[in-house]
Amino acid sequence: MTPPPLSILRIFARATAALAVLAASACATTGATFRSGVGDAFPEHPPYYAGRPAASVATDTARVGHLPVVYQRGAAQAPIFDPRSGPGTPVGALLDEMNAYLDSLGRATRLTVRLVEGGKVSAVSFQATTQPPDVHFGCVTATGAPGDDCAARGDSALGRGRQAMRLAVGRPSAEWTGWMGDVTRDVGVGRVLVLTLEVGQYLPRQTGWRGDKVVELGTGHVVTLPWLTSLETPVAVLQLTGALVDRDGRAVRIGAEGILAHRTRLPVSAVGGQELLRDEDVAQARTARRDDVPGRPLVWQVALRHLVAQLTGRPDLAP
Repeated sequence: MTPPPLSILRIFARATAALAVLAASACATTGATFRSGVGDAFPEHPPYYAGRPAASVATDTARVGHLPVVYQRGAAQAPIFDPRSGPGTPVGALLDEMNAYLDSLGRATRLTVRLVEGGKVSAVSFQATTQPPDVHFGCVTATGAPGDDCAARGDSALGRGRQAMRLAVGRPSAEWTGWMGDVTRDVGVGRVLVLTLEVGQYLPRQTGWRGDKVVELGTGHVVTLPWLTSLETPVAVLQLTGALVDRDGRAVRIGAEGILAHRTRLPVSAVGGQELLRDEDVAQARTARRDDVPGRPLVWQVALRHLVAQLTGRPDLAP
């Protein structure tokens, strides 16, 4: 028997993901947004940021460090439906390029290792076994839980009404907070940038007298979708999320910038399916350029610069 396409399998994954979220929330407090440092925000349009104003963050004289950009598979849906990661994958190559570029900006000191029982443990491997601050960004869901279906807007015919997104950050685990406190004291930094590459879910909106379909990905970044794109089917978006965190693991400022959107074709959305963001899309994101920005920089570079500039209060870093 021919297996069903992934776009159809995504329908059945939603129920499984929702049950997993409910089970996790019933037995643990790690990742809860209460007392995370920044309250939940519901921006309607970019830029998508919350917490202390950028101008206020800019007056802080504490040194800033940054962890390597990591990939969070399964941020908004079951991990099996997100692109693969690791050596030899487009995600792995993109992470290498992002981390090299982040180092070149010179805004923060890279935090890579901590001495543990006489040995060195990489920051990336440590984060994989603990729970760092988790920034959630995407459409408002029907239950309020990540991984559930996007909530109906009530204006499906026009797609022009209020369309809020949800931006929030979950508390890190005690293990991560203790580790990061030791690292920041050892290196002499007071704030840490925690940046993540992941897949989010956005809803298209309709604009202009012609009813053009668009997705607002981030700061100054709006992409046009085909006119027949469904307004009720989420668009899978490759995005960067980030938080500026203090030594106690509490977020100071959080934000998100979208890089690339993969729309669902109308025949698939008509039967309740959603097409997935694939390895090929990530490969495309590595080379896509912003023609509307002077010098035609890479799309992901623009997103990363905006994110770092906004989180650290350094507008001069923005492209």
